[in-house]
Amino acid sequence: MLNKVILMGRLTRDPELRHTQSDIPVASFTLAVDRGYSRRDDSQQQTADFINIVAWRGTAEFVSKWFSKGQLVAVSGRLQVRSYKDRDGNNRTATEVVADECFFAESRRSGDSGAAAFSPFGDIPPAPSANSGLSSVSSGSDFEELVGDDGELPF
Repeated sequence: MLNKVILMGRLTRDPELRHTQSDIPVASFTLAVDRGYSRRDDSQQQTADFINIVAWRGTAEFVSKWFSKGQLVAVSGRLQVRSYKDRDGNNRTATEVVADECFFAESRRSGDSGAAAFSPFGDIPPAPSANSGLSSVSSGSDFEELVGDDGELPF
């Protein structure tokens, strides 16, 4: 069986970070995802679906630290449907995406600092800008700039 959801949309609000009673971080936010559809007269209409997203643990901390309202982000995870009772005792159903991975889906705006995606190994340093080339790799890194002709590469 397969339960995989991949979405790209804009955050409708800043993520809300909470902690469970056992101090596990959980963040919730909503993505506005565009959906086009055709009308009877063959004209295209644009609308949006508002999809609730839940992220746990390190992903929750990453999302709450780096994501903000209006940003275009991509989320990969699974669809979850759960039942609960509201404060008045009525049975309710919630459908949400439980995020496994969250990514920025657009380049950083000038002056913003940020990371490219959640990493379980800690904060990811800001990516170099598109016109900075490979020389922006910091000293002390395990990587070094390649110099020479790409024509000899086997792919």
